[in-house]
Amino acid sequence: MRFRYGVDHLTLETVNGIANGSIQAELCQQAIDKINASRHNVDVMAASDKAIYGINTGFGPLCDTQISPAETHLLQKNLLITHAVGVGEPIAKSISKLMLITKVHALSQGFSGIRLDVVERMLAFIALDLIPVVPEQGSVGASGDLAPLSHLFLPLLGEGEFWQGDKIVPAREALKAHGLEPLELHAKEGLALINGTQFILSHAITALTKMGYLLDLADLAGAMSIEGMQGSQSPFRAELHEIRPFAGNIEVAARMRSFFKDSENMASHEDCDRVQDPYSLRCIPQVHGASRNAYNHLKELAEIEMNSVTDNPIVISAEEAISGGGFHGQPLAMVLDYTSIAAAELGNISDRRCYLLLEGLHGLPRLLTTSGGLNSGMMIPQYVTAALVTENKSLCFPPSADSVPTSMGQEDHVSMGSISGRKLNQILGNLEKIFAIELMYAAQAIDFRRPNRCSDIIEQNHALIREKVAKLEEDRLLKPDIDAIIALVKAQAFTVK
Repeated sequence: MRFRYGVDHLTLETVNGIANGSIQAELCQQAIDKINASRHNVDVMAASDKAIYGINTGFGPLCDTQISPAETHLLQKNLLITHAVGVGEPIAKSISKLMLITKVHALSQGFSGIRLDVVERMLAFIALDLIPVVPEQGSVGASGDLAPLSHLFLPLLGEGEFWQGDKIVPAREALKAHGLEPLELHAKEGLALINGTQFILSHAITALTKMGYLLDLADLAGAMSIEGMQGSQSPFRAELHEIRPFAGNIEVAARMRSFFKDSENMASHEDCDRVQDPYSLRCIPQVHGASRNAYNHLKELAEIEMNSVTDNPIVISAEEAISGGGFHGQPLAMVLDYTSIAAAELGNISDRRCYLLLEGLHGLPRLLTTSGGLNSGMMIPQYVTAALVTENKSLCFPPSADSVPTSMGQEDHVSMGSISGRKLNQILGNLEKIFAIELMYAAQAIDFRRPNRCSDIIEQNHALIREKVAKLEEDRLLKPDIDAIIALVKAQAFTVK
């Protein structure tokens, strides 16, 4: 499969394929023609006496100051240099690469007025694995991600830094090593590069990629906990969800039924006298399903944004460039915020299942150990899940509900979507650890149900855990066990479908 920048439609799967090298991406003649036509329009406007924002004027509150053609190159260079003021640790190299890929696609649609040379240099960076270093803090998410995008494109000028493996090297040094000279930016190009939502978008792509798996893992962990608790499978019957047909609920209920198919353990207690289970078991379709609905909404909007042009002004013709607000991050910021709540809730209900497994109910020993008293068993890992879910709750404040005016009031409402994207990824990182502990608990509980066997898929995942972590018989250091299962979660090693 080959993807054509500026022509084909990006999806979550496609953008990840381009990033990991499994999909080849190219600049075809159709995109080249669009880029060149748009650049011609900018050249015509730049030479005119009419003030056109961002082409022959200053920026932000200086939008009414006209710039002479002789000063254009310096103006564009100064734009990147003065806006590259990000602070904090660098974002992951993988996120910087997604920023490059999505920016190339946006610029190649022929509304940004950038020269072909600049786009081709960006493609060379991707091909050579010259990925710029971008600090994590400094964007307010309107006028686009100005500071992060400025850092992303400083290396075009020979400024800034690149990743070289795990090390950071000066851009000028890396360019020289590859025989590349710094570029000089022309009219409009600075704005085309640093206006846009690619920082927010690339954090959304990263979160979606991780969360898609974690949603599936949540269902698996819940099913293993129900097997350990010998809970009921009747709350997952199709008839119940057909009369309240939220898409996420229906999908989760069907998945839960598949996890229990042909389970000896579930069949062994069909005639027990328990009436109903606690909500953290019984309401898995409703809670996990609501989180799936939020995920699906974020994915829908992120894929719209992947295929959008988000810089400013937009070049329509040789006579017209429209200055608007296509760079404003609010469309993604708001859904990133409520997806953060959706992700945090997956951890919240998982912690409750961990607690249930420790209570010593329905034939399980208290603290999942038969020698309690002298041994604490698995008491303390639930303290960790409790701490992590509370940390996640504290990360659920919606940055998009806030706005701090910038640029002397010219940019008086901003989205703060960059913070929304970063926080969602922090929550998902905590969620991986919470699920690891639930899976450890559930595997221990299932061991107490032997010789009953579970479904094939649950037995397969139980065996995966036991390859890394032995059943707890007497107290031992549990941190290595937890870390081993976290590593399995991060590697997406569990079979979830």
